[in-house]
Amino acid sequence: MTEEMRRTPLYDSHKALGARIVPFAGWEMPVSYAGILEEARAVRTAVGLFDISHMGRLIVQGGSALDLLQRTTTNDVASLSPGQAQYSLIPNPQGGIVDDIIVYRNAADSFTIVLNASNTAKDIAWFKAHAPASVTFTDFTESTAMIAVQGPSAPRLVSQLAGQDLSGVPRFSFVEGRIGGARAGLCRTGYTGEDGFEVIVDAPDARTVWELLVREGGIPCGLGARDALRIEAGYPLYGHEIDDTTTPVEAALMWVVKLDKVDFVGRDVIAKTKAEGAGRKLVGLTLQERIIPRQGYTLYRGSEAVGTVTSGIFSPSTGHSIGMAYVADPHNKPGTSVEVEIRANRYPATVVPKKDLLARA
Repeated sequence: MTEEMRRTPLYDSHKALGARIVPFAGWEMPVSYAGILEEARAVRTAVGLFDISHMGRLIVQGGSALDLLQRTTTNDVASLSPGQAQYSLIPNPQGGIVDDIIVYRNAADSFTIVLNASNTAKDIAWFKAHAPASVTFTDFTESTAMIAVQGPSAPRLVSQLAGQDLSGVPRFSFVEGRIGGARAGLCRTGYTGEDGFEVIVDAPDARTVWELLVREGGIPCGLGARDALRIEAGYPLYGHEIDDTTTPVEAALMWVVKLDKVDFVGRDVIAKTKAEGAGRKLVGLTLQERIIPRQGYTLYRGSEAVGTVTSGIFSPSTGHSIGMAYVADPHNKPGTSVEVEIRANRYPATVVPKKDLLARA
C-alpha cells in the first residue's frame, strides 16, 4: 500500500475482523472475510454488510440544480419527489457513458448523487463544468460512511435497529432515521439483486453502527462477494460493461434514458444509435464447465469472432459459471450457442438475458 491510498472510517473494523485488504480505486478496501462464496450466499439467504464508503457522495443544490441535472443525466430528474431516487447515467457528447449514478432528491432544489469511487473526481469536475454559478456542490464523501445492508433479512434488521417499520419504504426511496443513536439516511437501494438498504452515517458514528449491525447478525462481506452478486443480477460495472465509449443502446440501459425529456448532453447521438442499431448488445452467458469467462476473452461462432466477455464468475447461487459479454448482431439472441476461448481452448456457452443469470439451480 502507498501512503496516498485512502481509508474509509471502517478500516480498523475490517482489520479487526481479519479482512483481506486490497487497493481499489485509490482506497484500501476489504475484498473478503470468510470467503467470497460464503459471503455471497449469506446475502442471498440472510443479510450481508458491505462498506461502500469509498463511493462518492455529492450534494448539488441551488435554483438551477434541477436544470443542470436534467441536462447532464439521462433519466428524468424532474419526475422525482423529495424522498425518491433513480438510477441514471451521465452521458458525454459522443453518446458514451461518463458514469452510472444514483440521484436522490432531498428537496425541490437539493439533490444527493452517489458516484463510482473510480470516477468521483471526474464526475464532480464534469458537473461543475456544465453548471451555472447559482449551483453549489458539496462533496461529503470524507465526512460520512456508507454501509450496504443487503439480503432477504436486511429490511427487518434495519427496521429493528432504527426502531421504525421500514417495510413500507418503496424501492428507490429514502427516509431519515437513527441507528444506535446515530443519525442515518436509510436508502432502499442496492447493488446485489436482493432487497435492503444503503445507510449513510457521519464518519465518527460509522464504527458503532457497523459493529451493531454485525452483532445483530449481519455478515461482513467484501468487494469479491459484491462483484459476484452484481454479475448474478446482471448489473453493469464501470470499466467492465460500460465506459466513455459504450452507449446506453448497446449496454441495454435505454430504460434509464428519457429521450422525450428536455435536451441533454449526447441525446441526439443516443437517439440516432437507437434508430439505426448499435450492431452489438450486452447479454448474459451461462457455461456448464466450471471455468471462469474473464474480461477480454473472445467469443466465437464457428471461425467467426462475435463478441467479448466483460465480466465472469463461478456463480455461488446457481452452481455454474456465468458472465456478461458484448455480442454482435445477430448472434446475441437468447438461446444462441457460442464458444468462449480460454487459454487456446474453447468452451460452449449460451446467450441468455442478463435478468436470467440469477435463475436458481
